[in-house]
Amino acid sequence: MSNHPVIIAGPCVIESAEVLCQVAEELVRINSKYGTDIIFKASFDKANRTSIHSYRGPGMERGLQMLADIKNKYHLRILTDIHESYQAKPVSEVADVLQIPAFLCRQTDLLVAAAKTGRTVNIKKAQFLSGDDMQYPVQKVRESGNDQVWLTERGNIYGYNNLAVDFRNIVDMKKYASTVIMDCTHSVQRPGAAGGKTGGNREFIPSMALAAKAFGANGYFFEVHPDPESALSDGPNMLYLNDLEAVVASIL
Repeated sequence: MSNHPVIIAGPCVIESAEVLCQVAEELVRINSKYGTDIIFKASFDKANRTSIHSYRGPGMERGLQMLADIKNKYHLRILTDIHESYQAKPVSEVADVLQIPAFLCRQTDLLVAAAKTGRTVNIKKAQFLSGDDMQYPVQKVRESGNDQVWLTERGNIYGYNNLAVDFRNIVDMKKYASTVIMDCTHSVQRPGAAGGKTGGNREFIPSMALAAKAFGANGYFFEVHPDPESALSDGPNMLYLNDLEAVVASIL
């Protein structure tokens, strides 16, 4: 397993136990077939939705219980986001990896709180920062006593309602973290371009993964859903669950 890249996959937000289980079962099947160790991802709260009317999730208490159920039933490692410092400790009791959202990657108190849990901290690069800029969030985590830090590329702001990926950022970030992940789904977003919610172009997801591999990425992040068209968050840029295996096979 040590020769395989880090792979993170799961629905954008916790919608129901049924969706979580459906995704988890597929991850277990892929892990068994390819010898991978895919980390299960889902958010208990999407605090940065475009509209106040958008679905955010079940909240921390209920969401953590649902993630714990997945962990215990399917023996998968768990990754989830935190948005505020007070969330770090209780979330770390369930999650193996604490993820810092891109817009919050410079929030010192959040980074320090995550670091002090001793869990792996995955910091997503802000859409307004370069790869080299990410040395400073890494420094905040390490100087708080935690060397387990990953960085994730997810594209940069390119005009209005669009993102572009500069794959040189992967090379730059590997100077500061040994694990650099390509977020293959958020990088194809069209932020705020769908009338109060985010649009996207999921057809580019497989190419994003292969391009990132060429630039030396050793981790991949995929948001997946059994039926993205009916997903409650990020549907247009999520991969169909049935298509995940082919993409995983291509990068292996």
